Amino acid sequence: MVANSSHLTDATPVRSEHVAGDPTPVAQARGVKFATDDGFRAALRRRAGEYFQRTGERERDVPRMYLKTVVILAWYAASYALLVFVAQSWWLAVPLAVSLALAMAAVAFGIQHDGSHNAYSDRPWVNKLAATTLDMLGASSYLWRFQHVVTHHTAVNVAGHDIDIDLQPIARVSPEQPRHWFHRWQHLYMWPMYGLSALRWHLFADFRDVLQGRMGHLRVPRPRGWDLALFLGGKVVSLGLLLGIPMLFHSWWLVFIFYGIVVGLLGVLLGITFQLAHCVEEADFPVPEGAANRLGHSWAIHQVETTVDFVPRSRLAAWFFGGLNFQVEHHLFPQVCHVHYRAIAPLVEQTCGEFGVRYAVHRSLRAGLVSHYRWLRRMGRSNLEPAAAPG
Repeated sequence: MVANSSHLTDATPVRSEHVAGDPTPVAQARGVKFATDDGFRAALRRRAGEYFQRTGERERDVPRMYLKTVVILAWYAASYALLVFVAQSWWLAVPLAVSLALAMAAVAFGIQHDGSHNAYSDRPWVNKLAATTLDMLGASSYLWRFQHVVTHHTAVNVAGHDIDIDLQPIARVSPEQPRHWFHRWQHLYMWPMYGLSALRWHLFADFRDVLQGRMGHLRVPRPRGWDLALFLGGKVVSLGLLLGIPMLFHSWWLVFIFYGIVVGLLGVLLGITFQLAHCVEEADFPVPEGAANRLGHSWAIHQVETTVDFVPRSRLAAWFFGGLNFQVEHHLFPQVCHVHYRAIAPLVEQTCGEFGVRYAVHRSLRAGLVSHYRWLRRMGRSNLEPAAAPG
């Protein structure tokens, strides 16, 4: 099994090759083929290359990204220290727990995500170090790379190929997935269910996937050597930080309560952020056709029409979400550091307009949340194909 999709390679020094690589070999390895590109991807690459040439910016190893990393890690450390060692009352502990959860989410969005996509640095060891911050949070960077970088970025929103949308049997988020009677209420119960995702990683799912050697339909090589040491070490460190050390200073039951607050809020933040980008009314859920499993669009068009941006005007949102509110740009340029997405977005939108490719965006967070709610309700109440998404 390939550990990373081929459009996420850092082997070539040419800028234009970096800003959009070639996804086709991995797509075919995953059983999905794309239509021939009609020049859309080349136009995107050219304009992104012109942006970097005009501004003199680096695609990776960006100074403000390193500064952001320091700020996020300092936020995390301060929130943790104040919560565990200083707070002695609930009115101080609760906001500190919220702050810690937000800081942990910022680590996932703004540090590990770039590292896992080789978008943090030109140096592999720096990317690896950034990616392993996910292990500090209690999830496995080794497994996440397969689930997200390989399957999700290869075949976005294609049921049976994209593990990120496989929430069965708990939820149905694609028209191609089976509907169960309890999905009728998924638009209500899924919001708190998102809060269980981090707890699931910590205590069950990662261990199960490693022991079984698979994640959903995807066979995954079991970690060995340093990968296994990182997997086990990450579990020990994360649970030690969240449970072990606090129990040295506080009652066990109180520690479990605040552990629940922190990981619950973390799970909600991580889960909903993904859903706002892909599981909404405006996103397509393409179905491969024929024995060749061929999709109707080229790779680049597929990425755009299965993905939705949200809150593009907010600098605070772009900072906190690690540019993931510019999810279209991230899918087109996964190896470019997220600090550039805000500048690249108008270029992408312009190119989409010229080629007649739908570019969807929710201008507010509320609009994205409402669209996700409606999509969950629709998928829970109907087995029918969805109507055409609005342009």
